[in-house]
Amino acid sequence: MGQMLLKSARERQVEVVSIVDPFHPEATHKEICGEAMDQADVLIAFTQPDAAIKNIQDACLWKKNLVMATTGWTDQMEAVKDMVEKNAIGMVYSSNFSIGVNIFFKLIEKSARIIDAFSDYDILAFEAHHNKKRDSPSGTAKTMQDILLKELKRKNSICEDKLDRKIAPDEIHFASLRGGHIPGTHAVCYDSPFDTIELKHTARTREGFASGSILAAEWIKDKKGLFTEKDMMDQILSSAGI
Repeated sequence: MGQMLLKSARERQVEVVSIVDPFHPEATHKEICGEAMDQADVLIAFTQPDAAIKNIQDACLWKKNLVMATTGWTDQMEAVKDMVEKNAIGMVYSSNFSIGVNIFFKLIEKSARIIDAFSDYDILAFEAHHNKKRDSPSGTAKTMQDILLKELKRKNSICEDKLDRKIAPDEIHFASLRGGHIPGTHAVCYDSPFDTIELKHTARTREGFASGSILAAEWIKDKKGLFTEKDMMDQILSSAGI
């Protein structure tokens, strides 16, 4: 992801002043420090989940705005919100910074509201990733689940497990697949006795995550407070009159 971030930044004419990585030979610094932070306006963090809170603390320490592209830390959301507000920085986070995925989230949101009015259509979903992915379901899948439960009044719970029973009318079955080299595929199916409507996002490469993160860095640069990618998308769409 670091290499892709560097490529996307150059394409958007965004200057990269520091590359922090304890292992990569081309990194400018092995760890976050004053010298690494000196010229930076915004930090972008793609790390393992166990490093996420430390990176947020470091951003607060050096008073730098942050794009948090790591998942697996949101159980500490209240503490993070408190840190961000006390240190007067801006932070934007998402389960997936790909612009295509965030357009996909918007399509799920709008379509679920429509489908909820037509009881002939049931709802199911799935996601698939490469065999090296450590979490299941993905952070993107979790966001999809949250959207569906919010917009569908007749669905109250998600079942992620294997089903050895008939699914309840108020449940959505959300399956996860792991194998091969799949960068990421996510889909929602609206199925009736007559037809199927499918919304699907398929990532070709991981470069979309990097490009979206650079856009998020440009967006958060002069802001203060804790934001989600949804806040950014809402503002962009509002500015476009959508």
